[in-house]
Amino acid sequence: MVEYSYLDLYFSRDTSREDARRVLTDHAEYGDWELYRLRRYPDGRRHVRLRRKIIRVVRTM
Repeated sequence: MVEYSYLDLYFSRDTSREDARRVLTDHAEYGDWELYRLRRYPDGRRHVRLRRKIIRVVRTM
């Protein structure tokens, strides 16, 4: 069974699309996060949920 770790990010309506893209790109490149869900509310706020796999090491001996 694959387990995931989640990270929630919230952007206000004043955050530009370019700034939000830059933050998400940094998380993807340096933290191995992937986009799981993006919600955009009528007032312009954005809620982004990122996820990444949790790798468990299994002892072989």
